[in-house]
Amino acid sequence: MYTPIMATLGYILSPDGKKTLMVHRNKRKTDQHLGKYNGLGGKMQRGEDIYTCLVREIEEEANIICEDVVLRGTINWTGFGPNGEDWFGFIYLIKSFKGSPNSTNEEGDLLWVDIDRIMELPMWEGDRFFLPLVFDNDPRVFHGFMPYENASPLAWNYTRI
Repeated sequence: MYTPIMATLGYILSPDGKKTLMVHRNKRKTDQHLGKYNGLGGKMQRGEDIYTCLVREIEEEANIICEDVVLRGTINWTGFGPNGEDWFGFIYLIKSFKGSPNSTNEEGDLLWVDIDRIMELPMWEGDRFFLPLVFDNDPRVFHGFMPYENASPLAWNYTRI
């Protein structure tokens, strides 16, 4: 039976649209993401839909309220991380928000990163495959499959509709 962890991943745009807010996972020594940069988000809880999960996670992690939110894609990650878990992620672009983001949270420092330099950051190897689809001008939603083994992606396939 396939029972993935359902999660969100949000990329928040700066008001000028040239930067995105990332978390540098540098606070917890036991974090499987330690040292990596990532978008904001997390696991869906019982009793909430995936959009509610995104909004809650962004508010908890950055102390801002999402306004203009666009679903950019979904990804099925199988065998992800050191525990080999299956994850199903909904990837969003947050085009506008209310408030001023925190500079840090319990996972790490929150930093505005130039979108055109995002690939220079330390991140999960697989993120490099889908991030261009998050920030490109194609309005179609992507749906991807990225199996992992030993913390590395084995393949990347996607369709856009």
